[in-house]
Amino acid sequence: MAKAKTPRTAKATNNQVITMPDAGSVSVVRKTSPASNSSVDLAAQIRERAYQLYLERGSTPSNENEDWLQAEHEVLAGKNHQQRA
Repeated sequence: MAKAKTPRTAKATNNQVITMPDAGSVSVVRKTSPASNSSVDLAAQIRERAYQLYLERGSTPSNENEDWLQAEHEVLAGKNHQQRA
């Protein structure tokens, strides 16, 4: 019959247990650069336009990539036009 395995013990090193703080005890401050904010906004605009294109096609699946590329083209063209003006 096979022997039952015993759990391995860790070497006697610095075995500290780290616990998560309570939800209300720590406030998180995220520093974002203007460039990262604009990229998030840009992605949201592209996503929204791609969804509009999907709806305009009658909500038929299987053209997600084409919708995204078209939306990306339109949003970036609009951004370039705004920057030139």
